[in-house]
Amino acid sequence: MASPYLVFSLSASLGAMGELAGHERRGSLLWPGRSALIGLMGAALGIRRDGDFSGLDSLKIDVAVFDSGAPLRDFHTIQSVPSAVVKKPNSRPEAIRAAGGRLTTSITLRDYRAGVFYGVAVQGDGLEEIAAALQKPYFTLYLGRKSCPLSSPLNPQIIQADTVDEALGRVKVPIWLSKHVGLSKEVMIVGEQGSHRDLVNDVPLDRQRWHFASREVRIRHAHLLRKELT
Repeated sequence: MASPYLVFSLSASLGAMGELAGHERRGSLLWPGRSALIGLMGAALGIRRDGDFSGLDSLKIDVAVFDSGAPLRDFHTIQSVPSAVVKKPNSRPEAIRAAGGRLTTSITLRDYRAGVFYGVAVQGDGLEEIAAALQKPYFTLYLGRKSCPLSSPLNPQIIQADTVDEALGRVKVPIWLSKHVGLSKEVMIVGEQGSHRDLVNDVPLDRQRWHFASREVRIRHAHLLRKELT
């Protein structure tokens, strides 16, 4: 029996899909995690980071990895105030003054994926509202960090499909990618079905403190029947 799906595409010249983030390194998954996609839909709806995401947390999300891009690593030099010197300052200038110029300099690593393209299928309540918001987002949308703007519209659609594979096969592909995303290409799908299991940290526990829980995802490969190429 057919079910309603919201499907949309995500393409970017540069994307950062989140991973375990320490002080010195911030990695990137091969695909956008659940927290990233909920955050993107929330931003489109106008929900601020400290807002109420409860209406989105129950959504079921599957991702088709049409192109995971190429890895790219960026290096940042940062200066910070030793926590042993200044505890709980009201501002950075105050911390620097209290530290008497004693700063710690370190190099951080940030990972990206260059030239990515994904298809997303969403099930749950409020799909029409989310689709309208993705068409005309309240906040500017990024694929991860603010240095990663989208390279094409998301082309959201509400469709009826019997399976997730059928729904993902209806994702609209940007014209410049239509030859690259071929009809016979095998696609990696990340969701709740599949024989390969993996653990990712993409379930938000505390959005203010950027704390995330682990969840098990299923990964499989399938040939999608692409019914529309635009």
